[in-house]
Amino acid sequence: MSSPIATPSPPPTTTSPPYDRLKAVKQFDETKAGVKGLIDSGVKTIPSIFIHPPETLSDLAPGSGPELEEIPTIDLSAVHSSRAAVVDQIRHAASTVGFFQVINHGVSLELMQSVIGAIKAFHEQPVEVRAQVYRREMGTGVSYISNVDLFTSKAASWRDTLQLKMGPVPADEKEIPEVCRKEVMEWDREVVRVGDILLGLLSEGLGLGAERLPELGLSQGRVMVGHYYPFCPQPNLTVGLNSHADPGALTVLLQDHIGGLQVRSKHGWIDVKPVDGALVINIGDLLQMVSNEEYKSADHRVLANPSNEPRVSIAVFLNPGNREKLFGPLPELTSAEKPALYRDFTLNEFMTRYFKKEFNAKSLTNFFRK
Repeated sequence: MSSPIATPSPPPTTTSPPYDRLKAVKQFDETKAGVKGLIDSGVKTIPSIFIHPPETLSDLAPGSGPELEEIPTIDLSAVHSSRAAVVDQIRHAASTVGFFQVINHGVSLELMQSVIGAIKAFHEQPVEVRAQVYRREMGTGVSYISNVDLFTSKAASWRDTLQLKMGPVPADEKEIPEVCRKEVMEWDREVVRVGDILLGLLSEGLGLGAERLPELGLSQGRVMVGHYYPFCPQPNLTVGLNSHADPGALTVLLQDHIGGLQVRSKHGWIDVKPVDGALVINIGDLLQMVSNEEYKSADHRVLANPSNEPRVSIAVFLNPGNREKLFGPLPELTSAEKPALYRDFTLNEFMTRYFKKEFNAKSLTNFFRK
């Protein structure tokens, strides 16, 4: 009697479990060490959560061609002798590329260097010190995070950020990390001064009085972000900051000497080259809408940092202080020939809509379009 033929056992499975992005993101966030922690651990390849899709990576090279413009650099000291010329330069930059740099703005080089150094010092503290303020909510007005959109974006960006609420109700001074507290407070005061000067000049550029934009309180609500972009071992697979437009009225940016900021223009991506002693200014979505599209909010991004030296930048977003006030195209800028392009909205509705969309989806202004 023959014995029954044994059924062969299936071969052992060797497939790895499917990649769980949410789990990987949570694990990274729970370290509270940020991208700086990854570099400190000695990583030679970037984790999968930072790898961007091909359509993003294929577009990383800047544009080229003889017609490629540079971001204008405007000398603010000329405002006393040639105010009309300065207004015209700012109006032209704001209505075309949406970005410009200003020099001779009255902020000391010493303060510019010291605030960059102070933000760098914060990010280079031991992880257990940084982790004390690592949080995703801004309840205290102070928050250290890696990627504000970490849980909603398709891929994370290679940077860490210290966020500070500076107005209308600023963070308690004692909550601001001591390593950068003095410099941050001084920097905020200078940004408000320069910001109000620029809003006056931008107001004149619209054919209005110098007081029209400032009287809207566009610099009363402020958030300061101190970005830290560590060396990236695979900069061709990720970005430092994904393409986006700023939602507020105006952004005042101090960048260090390393560079990496790019702006989208009609000719492609162009570099915002660091200029000694300059501040980078860009128009936000809110000012595009209030100006009835006389001024343009531009998409911009930051490349991943290939330098062994970390890149540091500090942006202050100028917003209205009153979140319940209605905003929309100024009536002086609308007519039968050029009707209002946007409906009225409150800042609360505006910012809620911004944070509901993907960070790199240019849909905010379209949502409020008439």
